[in-house]
Amino acid sequence: MPLSHLRGAAFAGLVAACFGFAAPAHAETELTAFKQAVAAAAVQNDAIAAFYRDRDYAPFWTSADAAARRSALVTVLGEASEQGLPAARYDADRLVETFREARTQRAIGRAEVAAMRMYLDYAHDASRGVLTPGAVLSEIKRKVDRPAPATLIEGLAAAPSPLAYLRGLSPQSPEYARLMREKIRLERLIAAGGWGPEVGGGKIESGQSGPRVIALRNRLIAMGYLPRTATQTYDATLQKAVQAFQFDHGLTADGVAGPSTVQELDVPPERRLRSVLVAMERERWLGNARGDKHVLVNITDYHARIVDKGEVVFETRSVVGQNAHDHRTPEFSDVMDHMVVNPTWNVPRSIAVREYLPQFQNNPNAAGHLMLVDGAGRVVTRAAVDFTQYTASNFPFDLKQPPSNGNALGRVKFMFPNPYNIYLHDTPSKSLFNRETRAFSHGCIRLSDPYDFAYALLATQTDDPKGFFAAKLNSGRETRVDLEHPLPVHLIYRTAMGEPKGRMQYRRDVYGRDAAIFDALQAAGVALPEVQG
Repeated sequence: MPLSHLRGAAFAGLVAACFGFAAPAHAETELTAFKQAVAAAAVQNDAIAAFYRDRDYAPFWTSADAAARRSALVTVLGEASEQGLPAARYDADRLVETFREARTQRAIGRAEVAAMRMYLDYAHDASRGVLTPGAVLSEIKRKVDRPAPATLIEGLAAAPSPLAYLRGLSPQSPEYARLMREKIRLERLIAAGGWGPEVGGGKIESGQSGPRVIALRNRLIAMGYLPRTATQTYDATLQKAVQAFQFDHGLTADGVAGPSTVQELDVPPERRLRSVLVAMERERWLGNARGDKHVLVNITDYHARIVDKGEVVFETRSVVGQNAHDHRTPEFSDVMDHMVVNPTWNVPRSIAVREYLPQFQNNPNAAGHLMLVDGAGRVVTRAAVDFTQYTASNFPFDLKQPPSNGNALGRVKFMFPNPYNIYLHDTPSKSLFNRETRAFSHGCIRLSDPYDFAYALLATQTDDPKGFFAAKLNSGRETRVDLEHPLPVHLIYRTAMGEPKGRMQYRRDVYGRDAAIFDALQAAGVALPEVQG
């Protein structure tokens, strides 16, 4: 049995027994051999080399008083796969063997640096993720704040409990804990055979009976949505179970097992596990930096929320970027510091030249709701312009839509200034919020209840948020309102997410990002249970 499979007192005792490093018999000569071995092994890593150089090559892992540190390191390395990390990158069994075989001071010196390399590799991955987000997909703009190697070493050196410190490197958020639990549940389920036969086929409605209803019933029982029953008819109990499943998977909860519902029912647990593993990696990218109170927009969930100390205090439906080049909503975090009531829509140049310039070339009076503005800020009369002489590269005008009920931004926008020109805003196109899938915008996030969102933000700085907002709105003038308490905003993309008091929630991979991230995780060494070993 691999040593890393042992746990508890037996494991700790074995570690202590195996890792006793004797003091050199000929101290000066052998100490020099140890230092030379450390220096040679560390030369390719500047941070490790600097650390040992600064301490005159004194041991950190292999000294007699470092037994607890060694034991803690091997313990967490042995637990790495439980967090969806590439365990082979920091193989606990290999480290144990390296320590065990180190009988000369040179070998101990090499073991010293091997332990430090494994620790830093593990700490890098466990604390802030295995992957670099933007290297996987350019649309993921999230900047990962990784601790410096020196910080990680110093933190461990000062820790009263090395094991607590090492386990604390992973995100300590409730969401990460929920994802960990779901990972374990799915792995056990997969080992036991999964959810059984798929439902397949087309729509199933209330009142129907037959083999497909039985398949639907059995699937819902296996998933935990239905108690054991012998019914062969799509009755009210079965309909209620379908509705619960639909709610947990972002579907229209009408109790009808239509094609989209059947398709989601037939997703195997292995694919759900992939979503969980990717969500854990994304949670590592985010770290512990959400903030007690923050705005959370889950792109795949088509909702925007205000979260205060883990509790959702406001929620509204959203529309996000359509699944097309340059329109997909990026992922990043920033700080919302103001709103603009009665905003002017400054048409992004990409939209101006790609969508409106061709219209103007065919009809100079097209899109009459937009003003043509020159470089000096003057409104230009369309009749005086020959649009056919311009291309996307030399079009010299800006397009603006003045404040109005028909403005593309509606009557209010919420700003967290960022280089991607993404913000939350109202919209006159309200019908889209009734759709099950709501990826229709050019990239910004439209809100179904923008006024209520504004009231929730303003409630911390005025006793009458509705009256305050109405006064600005009714003026008809573009007005900036600063937030006295700016809020972190996190645009995330999660196809698996936990509920504090409910089941796991799953959503479709609307942009295909999770598939790309999982492929990258696999390439880095993360494995599903059925392909391990």
